[in-house]
Amino acid sequence: MNPQLRRLILDLGPLLVFFAAFKLGGFFAATAAFMVAIAVALVLGWMFERRLSPMPLFTAALVMVFGGLTLYLQNETFLKVKVTILYLFFGVILLGGLATGRLFIKYVFAQAFDLTESGWKKLTLRWGLFCLALAALNEAVWRNLSTSLWVDFKVWVILPLVFIFALAQTPLILRHGRDETEND
Repeated sequence: MNPQLRRLILDLGPLLVFFAAFKLGGFFAATAAFMVAIAVALVLGWMFERRLSPMPLFTAALVMVFGGLTLYLQNETFLKVKVTILYLFFGVILLGGLATGRLFIKYVFAQAFDLTESGWKKLTLRWGLFCLALAALNEAVWRNLSTSLWVDFKVWVILPLVFIFALAQTPLILRHGRDETEND
């Protein structure tokens, strides 16, 4: 299987399991299924790639902690807030790194493309602000809409927004990409 497709399935699979389990069994069943699915995705990722990427590992840790609190206390709020915390964390890490001269996004995307320093800085700023916007958007949605609408939002709005935003960065990546002669 294509490694990029496999990674996409491992990253999105647990979210789709959560969505399906919510529709079939409700929020707490979906939370339990999500926790199992993310653990399985980590194990499969390790088996196929012989490494654990920091982002999926951090996400899994948050799911286990907040999912566990959700189930133990029978309170949906914990898992809903996990999304906010995740995006807030990524946004603060990216923007804090940018402010201190550390371009953490470079570690994530360096294998995919090679950018000028200016390109990495612009991409970091954009992703950092986007993550903060997603955190604020999640807060607004879970606090003002029903759980069912929040689950739909999480799967059918946030996920497409991330893909659209990533695609929208293509002109920046093309404009700031290093060509082979620059690298020599």
